[in-house]
Formats: sequence, structure tokens, C-alpha cells
Amino acid sequence: MTERVDPVTLVIFGGAGDLAHRKLLPALYNLRIDGLLPSSIAIVGVGRRPASDQAYRDFARGGAARFSRRPVDDAAWQGFAESLFFVPGSLEDPATFASLGARLDLVEHERGLPGNRIYYLAIPPSLFVTTATQLARARFVQPHQISPFARVIVEKPIGRDLESARRINDGLARVFHEDQTFRIDHYLGKETVQNILVLRFANSIFEPLLNRRYVDHVQITVAEAEGVGTRAGYYEQAGALRDMVQNHLLQLLTVTAMEPPFSLGAEVIRDEKQEILRALRPLAGEAVDRHVVRGQYDGYAKEPGVDPASRVETYVALEVGIENWRWSGVPFFLRTGKHLARRASEISIQLKPLPPILFNARSEAPLAPNVLSVRIQPNEGFSFSISSKRPGPSVRISTVKMDFSYEDAFGAGTPEAYERLLLDVMTGDQTLFMRRDGVEAAWDFVTPILARWAERPAPPIPAYAPGSWGPADADRLIGTTGRSWRAP
Repeated sequence: MTERVDPVTLVIFGGAGDLAHRKLLPALYNLRIDGLLPSSIAIVGVGRRPASDQAYRDFARGGAARFSRRPVDDAAWQGFAESLFFVPGSLEDPATFASLGARLDLVEHERGLPGNRIYYLAIPPSLFVTTATQLARARFVQPHQISPFARVIVEKPIGRDLESARRINDGLARVFHEDQTFRIDHYLGKETVQNILVLRFANSIFEPLLNRRYVDHVQITVAEAEGVGTRAGYYEQAGALRDMVQNHLLQLLTVTAMEPPFSLGAEVIRDEKQEILRALRPLAGEAVDRHVVRGQYDGYAKEPGVDPASRVETYVALEVGIENWRWSGVPFFLRTGKHLARRASEISIQLKPLPPILFNARSEAPLAPNVLSVRIQPNEGFSFSISSKRPGPSVRISTVKMDFSYEDAFGAGTPEAYERLLLDVMTGDQTLFMRRDGVEAAWDFVTPILARWAERPAPPIPAYAPGSWGPADADRLIGTTGRSWRAP
């Protein structure tokens, strides 16, 4: 049962940007259609370019028409559009916050809102602390404020390394308490990722198998079919390790590997995820050379906005170890990249092979091990592969899949990740959001890899063909362990 959502004002800094257009405004519209938004709400975009309220409503409708999971209904849109407003201005200019404060007071009075506010920082990380500081100076946020509540949503990436992440977290903490701060990773809002905990802890068949006694290895793949596209300016400063591994892939790893929590409380679940991050075997120095592979797709250096001599990685593969009792000795293979064979995100848990006896006695054709696969996108669901006898008088064994599809079971129209996450912020549920120590633990793991790459500028980054599954070095990385990548 969904918690009641109190009346609220949502302020989107960067409200006329790409994230608001593609994700946030369509998600809010869908929440309105589903009856999940409070009856009284104001959504105020803040951006540099001047725009009227009506122009902003037209901008929002264009985003919903193109990116919403359901068509725009004229009558429903009219009711939603009345809650949309826009304030132009620069975030470095205190006058912007004076104008914003006056507009919020007017809108909240007209709409009978009590002053509960959520500030969404859909802006570059370099402006996070600046914006939070401006909010404090303009007295938008009061020390120890409880009622009306004030909350802040921070988009990734939070920093470029451990030191910069700590600076950002310190700056935010001077204005917002940890329980007011929601660090968002949209992967954690995906239905299939949330279902991992249900799959593990609501089914007695799986949890006893997920440990070093029965699991041979785990593969986590997040593949994108597109190239860098229009994001070259950002990507040249980030690369695949910062953009995907530090947050998305490590978060998927923690949900897959965490111990059973004693309750579903937000802090309990985040404590268990933190234990996994703390147990990661460090990768530094020569260990990076052995266990991490990077690549760059052919043609990346010719993309608009990319430095022709760029050494930014568009692909990363890692072999990761978790040094705790459950997982010691079980390798986790992570990979992500752009311009790969197809768009796919999947977690595959491969159980140990059968002993070479009985039905597995033929060494030239060994039986495939059982695999539990969780498909995050596309075709969300999961499958479990088993061996089965084929019909006929002779014993012929084939691998078959017991398959679950969200669309087949529950129909189309699965809520988008941002719908769930925005609703959770409104209700104050931090379960699916990253805590400060989690962000910094992830950077603590990733920063030595970045340092190793920085100190060894040569040889050139291996290239891979667009439409492939990455550089040959990635196949060698997993191949040296006697394993191979699964095709998601």
C-alpha cells in the first residue's frame, strides 16, 4: 500500500534541461495519471533561459508526448499543467533566489500549500554546493527544519573521485541533514532491481544457493547500443568508469550480494549494502593491470565535441572480489560500454558445474551449468536455466529456461524508475537512495583505478568495433579464469 503523500512544492533546478524533459516531467505526469501525486502540488522549474509559465507547460507537454510510457490525455494534461511554473535565472546570482522565493510564496498561497519543499538538483555536480549554499543564504532551508519539511535530490555523478565527492558531501551537509538528502541512482528504481530482494528473500529455493559453495561466478552487464551522441561534453570529463561503474554497476553488485536484512527499513538495507562495498577486494597498482580492462570504440575520437587525441574509455570490464564469508573466492565480472552489440542490462549468477559423472560424463560435451539471470532491460524479468531430457527413446539432454517476463505476467506499462524514486522522496523513504558513506565507499574503490590509469598514459587504449561486445582484452580477462562472457 502506497503511503499518503503530503502536499508539496517540487523545485527543479535545471528544470528546462534534458533530464527534466525526458525523465522528470513525464514521470510526474504519469504519477498524476495514476493518482499518486498529492491533490495539491506545485512543480517549479528553474533555468537560465527566460520562459513564461505557458512556455514551460508546452515544454513539459512535448517531453511527455515523446517520452511518457502512456499517451498524453488532453483532459488529464490540463489538470497537471496547472501545477507547472517557471522561474528564469542563474544559480550563481542571489537575485534568482530572491525571485524564486517570492514566486514560491505566491504559488503556495494560491494553491494552499503548507511549505513542504523538495529541491531537485538536475544540474552539473559543480553547481551542487553553490546551489545548496544559495538556498541557505536565502533562508529557503532552516537549521534542524522538520515541519514543513525540506529535502534535496542530488543526481549522479557526485564528484570525480573520492576527494571531490567528499567536498560535495561536506557542502551539502552544511545545509541539509543526511535524512534530508536523497542521492539518486535511477537503476535502483527499476522494477527488476527492486525485485532482486524479493527473488532472493521471498523464495526459499534461491537464497541457500547464493554463496561460495554453489556459485561459480557472477556476471553483471550494462550495455548500450548507442554511441556518445550529444553527451560528448560530459563524457569527455567522465568516461565509463565514473559514469557507470562507480554508481550503477556497484549498486547492482551490492543488491545481488548483500546479506539478508533483519527488516525492510531503509537504514537496515543500506547498512547491508555498505558492508558489501567495504568488503570489496581493493584494486590498485599492478592489480588494476591484471583485473581491469578499458576500451574505446572505433570512431569515438571523431564524434562532435570529442578531443581527437582523447583517451577516455567508453568500455570497462573488471574482475571484482568480495572478501566476506559468503562470497570469498567467487569472482564477480562487471562490464559496461557504449556502441556494443545491443542494449541490455543483466545479472547472471552461474552455479558451479556438475561433477563429470552420470549425465555429465561425456567430457567432449559437458552439461551447461545452471544459471539464474535477472534481466533489467529490455524485456524485464528473470530466468533459471536447467537441464532436461528431450523426448525420445535415447537420453538426450538440452538446456531449457524457466522464464518470467514482467510484461507477460503483469501487462505492459511498468512504471519508470523515476516515478518510483520521485514518489519515495515525497514520502521520505530513503531505501532506494545512496547514503553518504555508500557514495564515498564506491569512490574509495574506483579512485585507485583512475590513479593507475593516470600514471600509465601509454600504451593506447584498446579499440573495439561498434556493434561488437568490446575489446579482445575483455575476453582474455575472463578467459584466463576458464570462463567466458554470456550473451545477454
